[in-house]
Amino acid sequence: MNVRHIPTLICTLLTGCASPQLVLLPSEHDGQGAVAIIESHGTAGETIVDKVNSRTRLGRPHPASEIIDPARLTPAERALLASLPAPPARFILYFAEGTTQLTPESLPMLAALRNEVALRPGAEVQVTGHTDTVGSAEDNDMLSKRRAVEIVGVLAQQGIEPALMTAVGRGERELREPTADNVASAANRRVEVIVR
Repeated sequence: MNVRHIPTLICTLLTGCASPQLVLLPSEHDGQGAVAIIESHGTAGETIVDKVNSRTRLGRPHPASEIIDPARLTPAERALLASLPAPPARFILYFAEGTTQLTPESLPMLAALRNEVALRPGAEVQVTGHTDTVGSAEDNDMLSKRRAVEIVGVLAQQGIEPALMTAVGRGERELREPTADNVASAANRRVEVIVR
């Protein structure tokens, strides 16, 4: 089985209990869980654990999972969750067609973005530019990178350390609104910023 996302905190093996347990808690990445596969020794088969906030007692021939009421987490589990960083914050800024000029509706988002970075000591800011499908793929690659670099420059002018930011362009490869070639789309002319 292919496991796509392994969260920072997928499980905790608790040995202070009568038998070891696997606790699947929310991921810091997206608040979702992941999948743990428990292979049973001496028996055929495996147990798949994929429910967030579940507890599976190990050491049994056929482990079974039970959902945990978040209010009933152990003190150690609560402390572990409290120590996780905040989930990533995502911002989308839109641009006028064929330019690196933000739309008026996107300008207020810059202040919210700056505030979010200020709340996270040592934040990492990933800035990814995108375009619609108007023009050649090569031109759109360059435009998307220029959009990302423009946002990094604006944020740097507002006091965010440039070393915390990365800028990349994806051109028209990751459309938010699927369209045919040479279709103007305001939803696709954007920069996505992820603050971790």
